[in-house]
Amino acid sequence: MKTATLGTLEVGRIGLGAMGMSGAYTGAGTDDDESIRTIRRALDLGVTLVDTAEVYGPYKNEELVGKAIAGRRDEVVLATKFGLISHTGREGADSSPESVRAAVDGSLRRLGVDHIDLYYQHRVDPQTPIEETVGAVAELVAAGKVRHIGLSEAWADTIRRAHATHPITALQSEYSLWTREQDEILPLLRELGIGLVPYSPLGRGFLTGQVRSIDDLDESDMRRTNPRFAEDNFRRNLAAADEVRTIADEAGVTPAQVALAWVLTKGSDLAPIPGTKRVSRLEENVGADAVLLSTDQLKRLDDLTPALGGHHSEEQMKLIER
Repeated sequence: MKTATLGTLEVGRIGLGAMGMSGAYTGAGTDDDESIRTIRRALDLGVTLVDTAEVYGPYKNEELVGKAIAGRRDEVVLATKFGLISHTGREGADSSPESVRAAVDGSLRRLGVDHIDLYYQHRVDPQTPIEETVGAVAELVAAGKVRHIGLSEAWADTIRRAHATHPITALQSEYSLWTREQDEILPLLRELGIGLVPYSPLGRGFLTGQVRSIDDLDESDMRRTNPRFAEDNFRRNLAAADEVRTIADEAGVTPAQVALAWVLTKGSDLAPIPGTKRVSRLEENVGADAVLLSTDQLKRLDDLTPALGGHHSEEQMKLIER
């Protein structure tokens, strides 16, 4: 697999998001054995960046990833996140230094490792100055518990202030054919030497064309709270998924591979982390590494009608900086 450079960190340019292995989406009944096979198969195929978080499960996803990478630690750039669970008893997001110190020890224990390669603040904590949070993680770097620091869904001022406190390696934010706000922040990231890790690069599965109706989603599926999956928006957003499929048919690949290949054209400092819990889907996603789209096809993708509806629920959007 080709590589991407996130700050000073080199990774396979297609990573693996593990969140869905512990619930969240349709068919959320979990199969830990298949999930472990998927992570190990990813490593076989040159995927190095494996992404989890303490809040996934909660906690169960880190334990799962820890089991999967046991014996193969040196093949993995291991990323996890803190901040959406308070370890001080405070309400809401908590990136206070006290909470960060407790969070990292719990993550290390569950993952079964002695250090985390990329440790993200999951969402910006409005109650804690970013300098205090990054300063606390910088202490963890000095202690050898963390190698690189990341942010997630932060915006320009926070990124600059964080980077001035300690070099930031990567920003993880939603970025895909139908979520393009990060185009505005990429110049700043490149000025500072920070990589971008796009999550949900397949539009939470929508861009694969596999979901054709809201009725295809289980009642517990988190996408039912997403405005883009609301009935009227969903129906109108199908035009984008249909165009992706048309281009996929032309190129002789799958819609998922088209959506990922488009993201990969945006620079060698991007490493998307499509999520899956199945080996077959993983292999399909990794196949995007070899997909080359024509100039005309890329233009048609660039020109897709923007998605209708926000990319998170109203409550979740309160923790996303803009």
